Amino acid sequence: MESKIKLLDQMRAVLRLKHRSLRTEEAYLNWVKRFILFHDKRHPKELGAPEIRAFLTYLAVHEQAGASTQNGALYALLFLYRHVLQQPILNLQDIERAKRPRRVPTVFAREEVHAVLTHLSGVQRLMANLLYGAGLQLMECVRLRVKDVDVASHHIIVRDEQGGQDRVTILPQSVEAALQRHLAKVKLLHEEDLLEGYGDVDMPSALARKHPHASTSWEWQYVFPAAKRSRDPHSGLERRHHVSETVLQRAVKNAMRRAGIQKGGSCKTLRHSFATHLLESGYDIRTVQELLGHKNVRTTMVYRHMLQDGEKAVRSPLDLL
Repeated sequence: MESKIKLLDQMRAVLRLKHRSLRTEEAYLNWVKRFILFHDKRHPKELGAPEIRAFLTYLAVHEQAGASTQNGALYALLFLYRHVLQQPILNLQDIERAKRPRRVPTVFAREEVHAVLTHLSGVQRLMANLLYGAGLQLMECVRLRVKDVDVASHHIIVRDEQGGQDRVTILPQSVEAALQRHLAKVKLLHEEDLLEGYGDVDMPSALARKHPHASTSWEWQYVFPAAKRSRDPHSGLERRHHVSETVLQRAVKNAMRRAGIQKGGSCKTLRHSFATHLLESGYDIRTVQELLGHKNVRTTMVYRHMLQDGEKAVRSPLDLL
């Protein structure tokens, strides 16, 4: 079992070297543990494509895992073999990735968005306003840094933490005053942390080495910090991390319930509604694609099926009788 522990430690080190998030790190390590246990604790060096296929088949058939779960397991194992063991997997082309079913996203009508936002207050309402008003994903919102909010130019820079391309999206002018009041409170909190000998925030590794004092600067702080400081699992330092995403998830669910909205929905529904309502307002699909950060316009095309108004809306023949 000692070799297994060393392997997982080695994988953890490579994941951190490649700046994978803590969530990805935990998920990948968990899948590798399950893969090893599934094959009677044999070392992955002794295994290959047939064993990976058998594991994925077990997940699909016996555990009835969805496509995203199967693909998550596959990506973890591919990372292990490619970047940790540096061992090519033969017949890799025979391992089929599970296809996600194409589903039409749930979208709120404009009055439903208003009802949800009305039943939110404080920081949760401000965050929800950004999900809908700027088309942010949940984690993009909670990870937002002060330096990436440009009130003067009315835009937000969304950083891609996985090394991809950053994007620029709109900052709703209707929330700018509330956002500035919020940032003033956050700055006071940061100054209190500094006076107590803290105020350090986690930074991308390369920047942390190049600018060792930047982690205590105001511009690198989170826009939505946690209420309490906590111990960083990577560095062991006591820091103020960003607010947990579950705080906003619960608040939005409760707001939907109080608003009497029966359809399924979540924080992501606010982003879906952002895209759909922009198309309804006549903005071209390429603009919406850029604001959402979709690499392929076909991903954005799904929102065209949700259009309810406008000259191009399809009307039922019954309504024309």
